[in-house]
Amino acid sequence: MQLHFYKMQGIGNDYVYINATKTTMSNPSALSKAVSDRHFGIGSDGLILLLPSTVADVRMQMFNADGSEGKMCGNGIRCVGKLAYELGICQSESMTVETLSGIKTLKLQVEDGTVSSVCVDMGSPSMEIEKIPVRYTERRMVEAPITVDGSTYTITCVSMGNPHAVIFTEGIDDLEIEKVGPHFEHHEMFPESVNTEFVEVLGDHQLKMRVWERGSGETLACGTGACASVVAACLTKRCPRNEDIEVLLRGGALSIRWDNDRVWMTGPAELVFTGDIEIDV
Repeated sequence: MQLHFYKMQGIGNDYVYINATKTTMSNPSALSKAVSDRHFGIGSDGLILLLPSTVADVRMQMFNADGSEGKMCGNGIRCVGKLAYELGICQSESMTVETLSGIKTLKLQVEDGTVSSVCVDMGSPSMEIEKIPVRYTERRMVEAPITVDGSTYTITCVSMGNPHAVIFTEGIDDLEIEKVGPHFEHHEMFPESVNTEFVEVLGDHQLKMRVWERGSGETLACGTGACASVVAACLTKRCPRNEDIEVLLRGGALSIRWDNDRVWMTGPAELVFTGDIEIDV
């Protein structure tokens, strides 16, 4: 099968995008594993399909590098907005995108017909343990101790349409995340596994974050993880609500605001290259 693809990235969180609004994809899970391989494929954190929607301007379906389907991707949805606009699927600077975690509203910044940045209404965060989900005895898990691979961590759990465990710590540049990350991802407390953010507080309006994403490992950025980190920082009085918080990731920076009951994320969306690939899946 020959496919035309778009390689795009949002502050280093790179995916292969396919316009499937007029194409049927028979096995996107296997396709994601094939194209994500950085030696035998294109190389990416996963695959994102643009599909027709009956309830929004476009539907987004995303798969991790291991073929598992994700409910939401903050950096990915900004690139979906850019691609949908520039391909003419929806040429409005305000568009809606259907995801497995609900319909999201995007506001596009367009210059000479090209989308440079996107602000996403990420919706309301959830701290209820059954919605994350996490196995815990209290209604919320905020700054609670957990033992992982013999060490004790203090975590705050937040769902932004997918599960996140946020740990505030220092010296994250020296963290051996490839050793501890898998133990969090597959911990028995998280029945659907979990994305884990290690966050260093640089100031009351600035955080620094590294992330271990379920199904992908460490990535240069995670939009929903940045949102979850700001929510956790506000819950624990490290950052103020209703103000812009800068989150520094390995691939760049995002601006996050927890405004009343909704989280807003603003950041870039960039096309890396386009091409065609022949693949047997």
